[in-house]
Amino acid sequence: MDLALTNDQETLREVFTDVFAGQGGPERARAAEPLGFDPDAWGRLLETGAPGMGVAESRGGGGATLADLAVVAEEYGAAIAPLPLVEHAVAARLLAGLDACPDGLLAGVVEGTEAATLALRPAVDGVAEACPAAAVATHVVALDDDRLVVASGEASMTALANHGCLPLAHRPLDGAIVVAEGNAAHAAHGRALDEWRTLTAAALVGNARTALDLAVEYVKERHQFGRPIGAFQAVQQLLADLPGLLDGARLLAAKAAWSGDLDPDGNGGTIDLGTNDVTDFPALASMALVAAGEAAATATDRSLHVHGGYGFSEEYDIQLFYRRARAWALVLDDPARECRRLADLLLESAVGDAA
Repeated sequence: MDLALTNDQETLREVFTDVFAGQGGPERARAAEPLGFDPDAWGRLLETGAPGMGVAESRGGGGATLADLAVVAEEYGAAIAPLPLVEHAVAARLLAGLDACPDGLLAGVVEGTEAATLALRPAVDGVAEACPAAAVATHVVALDDDRLVVASGEASMTALANHGCLPLAHRPLDGAIVVAEGNAAHAAHGRALDEWRTLTAAALVGNARTALDLAVEYVKERHQFGRPIGAFQAVQQLLADLPGLLDGARLLAAKAAWSGDLDPDGNGGTIDLGTNDVTDFPALASMALVAAGEAAATATDRSLHVHGGYGFSEEYDIQLFYRRARAWALVLDDPARECRRLADLLLESAVGDAA
């Protein structure tokens, strides 16, 4: 297993660093609040082919792997671009893998002219509640009882009030078409949800990376008592261990993506706690989301605090990263419940092996 970026992925990273420098960044994120979506930036993103790059070439996409998408997601997170990139990429891959998805619907999603998203939780009384990007998406893919459905319609462009200024919305599933049923529906949704966990983890790593960069830049520029505040040991201690924390989260996200590419059909990987050998995609996706969420929360918190009182001011960029780090990590569920889910995955395997 080699988690280092390939030459093609290095090129991909450089390309999307430039793309998101133009279509993202604090200025555009601030201007897109409170909805959290920039239509002009989305239009420019279509020119890169990013909305459908993770779909197989046989289905009209770019054929990128999950590992490739994780590289893009990190740069997206680093720029906190006001775009539904992760949700759209996951929904597009899900729909492309379903024979029952109408070709006309899939074409619009792959091209990006019709944004799509994934409801992270099963619908309640026919409504996908607090669905990410549902305020700006034409199509919402949701699990409704034992059916996987696609609800289509004009986006409301009105988001639920939330800490991170994300385009969250409730979406009724009236008139939705069924694209899978029974075990196939649950398996497809579960796979898509693990891909969402993986790409969100990569985005959180990017968010934390920029937060650390903002902190380092600030403590070198801000002077007190005739010295840059970065010269004081108390400030240095807040930042010194963050690179290791971010590298660990990045490796977990990369390993989760690698595992997802290794097992596209969901046959299951290894969970051997005795040898610390874990290649199971659902387990690694959950690990990555928890680790990256904690890393981003820590990095943005410390960066905000070394900014002093300025960190709490809307005029300073760090608060944008601070709020999104928490919102992205919480949109699925309380991280404590995600940890319990992960424990179930690991311990059930251990019990099964012992039996």
